[in-house]
Amino acid sequence: MELPTVNLKTILLVHWLLTTWGCITFSGPYPWANFTILAVGVWAIAQRDSIDAISLFLGGLAATIFLDIVHISVFYRQAGFTDTERFGAGMAILSLLLKPLSCCFVYHMYRERGGELLLHIGFLGPSQERSDYQTIDSPEAPTDPFVGSEGRGHSPQGY
Repeated sequence: MELPTVNLKTILLVHWLLTTWGCITFSGPYPWANFTILAVGVWAIAQRDSIDAISLFLGGLAATIFLDIVHISVFYRQAGFTDTERFGAGMAILSLLLKPLSCCFVYHMYRERGGELLLHIGFLGPSQERSDYQTIDSPEAPTDPFVGSEGRGHSPQGY
């Protein structure tokens, strides 16, 4: 399934707007966690080729899903909300519901920038990756880089 193209700026703008409205009701760690991750997203926009920036933004979005669930569940009151506070809580919940979709889009951008799969299951079995490096138990004998027209071995040169 091919995901539609979504701009990283659009994702940041939507989450910034929803987080700003969510801060009407929730204060303290909610704005700190979300605005910090949005700042990392700005870094990912500024450095378009950086795999580190986009991977940190992706990891931060995933972490704020968990943090938002905890924060909203702890500080959400059942009764006594004004209309403004109910609106703020609704926008925080909407931001939380959109974050998994945003993670999918950001993961697609991460792969476009050259990132590897985040889930490696190599610890479950032998790795199928091939490397340019020679393994220690290789049956091939290493080539001597010092063999030239002088013959075998390396003779130290004086200065």
